[in-house]
Amino acid sequence: MPLLESRVPPPIVVLVMALLMWLVSLAAPTLHLDVPAHTSLAVVLVVAGFFTGLSGVVTFRKAKTTTDPTKPHASTLVTWGVYTMTRNPMYLGGLIMLFGWTIFLSNVLPLVFLPVYVLYINRFQIAPEERALTSLFGEAFTTYRGRVRRWL
Repeated sequence: MPLLESRVPPPIVVLVMALLMWLVSLAAPTLHLDVPAHTSLAVVLVVAGFFTGLSGVVTFRKAKTTTDPTKPHASTLVTWGVYTMTRNPMYLGGLIMLFGWTIFLSNVLPLVFLPVYVLYINRFQIAPEERALTSLFGEAFTTYRGRVRRWL
């Protein structure tokens, strides 16, 4: 489905997933998940996810390369900073924030959306980006991809 590849900005995907998670939690209140200090834990996770994603953006800006994932055309292969631990800190940050949102909702059903987010981002965002990076940077990207995991 090339129509969706790199077309929907990932922050919009996160927001749509969060909205769907909220709606599902409203529709299934009997699947309540009792997590002690759930609000505090949720805030910690959302903040951690935000700063994980932000660290990726800041690193890209320092490298003077694009942060627009809808147009995968990098001028520099960024392999330092947070990119030594994950190839996709911005998407990982979105996943961590969604997990925090799940904890906040205190409902088990929204957990279903976490793998949906990962599958969607892998297929429609990361795969096209990695094809573009392989085309642009060849062996350098292939070596980097072999050294650093996609998510964590």
